[in-house]
Amino acid sequence: METVERLIRSTQELLWERGYVGTSPKAIQRAADAGQGSMYHHFTGKADLAKVAIERSGAELRAAAEEQLGADGTATERISAYLGRERDVLRGCRIGRLAADPDVVADPDLRAPVAETFAWLRDRLAEVVADGKRTGEFPEWLDPRPTAATIAAVLQGGYVLARAADSTEPFELAVQGLIDLLGAK
Repeated sequence: METVERLIRSTQELLWERGYVGTSPKAIQRAADAGQGSMYHHFTGKADLAKVAIERSGAELRAAAEEQLGADGTATERISAYLGRERDVLRGCRIGRLAADPDVVADPDLRAPVAETFAWLRDRLAEVVADGKRTGEFPEWLDPRPTAATIAAVLQGGYVLARAADSTEPFELAVQGLIDLLGAK
């Protein structure tokens, strides 16, 4: 793997594990097996590298979500598949954890890819809910945009509850409760 790729991947992992403040340039270089000169040859500094890593994490989240949301099946099946896919629940969401990082949200350049990823997710979920309305699967009164925001919020909240309990059970209960509500007529 080329040095720039190792730097990006290492930064993604460190941001997920430690957050922005806990991710020092030295830690990135050590994890990437790259020298200071290599890092600063490819990136202007920690913030520049972090932005690229966050953008990459966002793209990966979108691609993973699209596998379920863009698949064949009913809207409920697609949303259920998205909610139920394999996740490292106790580590939390790569993007969601960054939204709780005060240094990320304080920096417009770092916050932008986080906000864009969640906006994409809400829009994509709203499209799936709208598909379900068109086919009669969901009631006519159901508004796709607030429903999509609720789906994203339940998922992110499930991560928080699971991490606080050091157990996947709260996450699993939140996801199952939402799936049950979506299937209710």
